[in-house]
Amino acid sequence: MAPQSSSLIERQALAELNGLRDGPAVVRLAVHLLTIVLTGLVWRQSGLPLIWRAAGLVLNGIALATCFAPLHECCHRTAFRNRSVNDSVAWLAGLLSFYNATFYRRYHQWHHRFTHQPGRDPELEDPVPTTLGGYLLELSGWNWWSGKLRGYGRLLWGDLSALPYLSPEVIPEVRRSVRLQFLVYGVVLALSCIHANGFLFWSWLLPLAVGQPFLRFVLLAEHSGCSFSSDGLANTRTTLTAAPVRWLMWNMPFHAEHHLYPSIPFHALPAAHHWVAPQLRHLAPGYLAVHRKLLRDLPALALPA
Repeated sequence: MAPQSSSLIERQALAELNGLRDGPAVVRLAVHLLTIVLTGLVWRQSGLPLIWRAAGLVLNGIALATCFAPLHECCHRTAFRNRSVNDSVAWLAGLLSFYNATFYRRYHQWHHRFTHQPGRDPELEDPVPTTLGGYLLELSGWNWWSGKLRGYGRLLWGDLSALPYLSPEVIPEVRRSVRLQFLVYGVVLALSCIHANGFLFWSWLLPLAVGQPFLRFVLLAEHSGCSFSSDGLANTRTTLTAAPVRWLMWNMPFHAEHHLYPSIPFHALPAAHHWVAPQLRHLAPGYLAVHRKLLRDLPALALPA
């Protein structure tokens, strides 16, 4: 928690907001997975009109890409009361969204520790879109896919000793987790080839690629254009958005609240917003408003020299 956040929420209210409950995560996870299944069936149903199938593909891709949200929440171990349940759901969500939960948990802890601080926050190692071409490339998902492939190559075979968020004792655990993840992908690929149905491509890779721009559009708004400092009220943006987006993103649009109080579970973030909102430096009325603002001065997104 950032130092300046300590007095934003009264102690008794914070204790209530920090309460862990299984119910909200069970419901949200079930609906999220059901959305993936149903939209996937629509997309792969050859007898339906093309417009229905296209809509199914887009929605299926968005549902797959936004599995990043339960991954994120469970990596904080605040979605469920049981630690093992959090870790298992995080791993499954990472499998679906092409993240590795075992690695991401350590990476993300470092991001929270040094939020938007150049040279310290690992998220700032990713390309910063300072031109229109760079912005469109970022939204397309190209940077994400290429970065993922390079990152997984390093996790599988490369030297990890220079990564400050991976201590020597956890590196074998991370490698085992990544290798298990790719074993699952390999089994699915083999079954796809045996049955000649292209399942891995048509039911996962293609929809995930189609849905990735939606996730990039949302995630780019979290810190872009915010202060490069340790001030939790200024280095993160909260974006007020439509209920379906909040649902799919597990309330991650309340991002400043989450960074100020990472112990608060996702279902309590809207309540935390009422306490925190008056102090936030970056509170946007929607994602279109954020991106219009970013596009007006893309060079300003560059890291300080």
